Amino acid sequence: MSENLFADKVKGLYQKLCKTNWDANTCGILVAVFSILIFAWSRPWGAVGAVRNWADQILYLAGIWKEAPKGILHSSGSVIGIGFVAGAFISACFGGDFAFRIPPRIEMIKAVFAGTFMGIGAALAGGCNVGGFYNSVGMLSASGFCMMAGLVVGAVIAIKYLYWEMEHISWGLGGAKTIELPGTLRILLGLAAVAAVIAGAYYYSGQDNDYVAKLSGIIVISAALGYTMQRGRWCMIQGFREPHMTGDCTMAKSVALSVCILAMGAAVLKYTALRDTVYYVRGTFGWGGLVGGLIFGFGAVLAGGCGTGTLWRVGEGQIKLWIVVPFFGLANAILVHFINMNDWEGMEEWLDDGITNAGVLGRFVYMPDTFLGYGGTLALIFLVMALWYVIVDWNEDSNKLIVPM
Repeated sequence: MSENLFADKVKGLYQKLCKTNWDANTCGILVAVFSILIFAWSRPWGAVGAVRNWADQILYLAGIWKEAPKGILHSSGSVIGIGFVAGAFISACFGGDFAFRIPPRIEMIKAVFAGTFMGIGAALAGGCNVGGFYNSVGMLSASGFCMMAGLVVGAVIAIKYLYWEMEHISWGLGGAKTIELPGTLRILLGLAAVAAVIAGAYYYSGQDNDYVAKLSGIIVISAALGYTMQRGRWCMIQGFREPHMTGDCTMAKSVALSVCILAMGAAVLKYTALRDTVYYVRGTFGWGGLVGGLIFGFGAVLAGGCGTGTLWRVGEGQIKLWIVVPFFGLANAILVHFINMNDWEGMEEWLDDGITNAGVLGRFVYMPDTFLGYGGTLALIFLVMALWYVIVDWNEDSNKLIVPM
């Protein structure tokens, strides 16, 4: 009897950890905690750095780039992406979610345009939804507020387009197909992915180079992020899309909570251990963040996933997002190269008021170095997130901000 009871408890834990969809707020809290951990360990995380590095490899092999990019197994951005996809794959395999999902033909075509828009938007804003908004605000950079505003506008425009598409385009609606894998094979593939992440971590940790050695923690924490987001189907673009499409504000509230937790953790680290170093401040406080957010938000809604939402959906076998990724990366790599060649982002030379000379895309504004200080910066972030929370909560009951069909 006791053995059966113990087995039932083990099955119950497996059900909670691997099969049940996690609550949005639980995921938001975990994402913030893992974001703080990876920042304390080495650097902030993101999605666009991975897809850009992968695209740089393609452009180099094609002879377009003359200088070889850092290898996919030694670029921290790439390793973050690999760990993230691996974590999502593990979650999908253990949870029975992995399958090769081939979308309708029209969705494949939209994937090309969606990825291109996302790559352009992320280049202008200094990052995707993570680097340009979530981590930017969380790391106390003002540019994240610009991208946040742009994401809202871009999502609304995309919703209007989708409604137009439903009324006027009927071509390409067929061709969808799902190819399932046997349950046992999914479990074995999940276990193999776990072993690969652990082996990668041990390999990196044994290297003499400090940069490479730190990749051990990066791949593990990134895998935890991917696992968490897939398990809770946590996608930031839903927080900007659903309040204006269905009125559901669950994801928006969760993202707002997550940003606040991240900002508190980053403020502690930056004020103490990292006080002499300003991390993750981009010169896009201006039109770059705003327009980049708009373009990225439009593309992400067409794609059906933001930067991170795209990667965890890749990990669960959604072919549409497999198409999005290379176009996302290529568009971003090419435009970032152009921006860097022309010094559009300006010079990160800090002035007494904490603001650098403006580049073409905007300014570098690290809020604690302005009149706000650390306390005022956190108060401002909490205020903006609370205002967003109240607006979407009000809209959930009033439906005043829903885009009509």
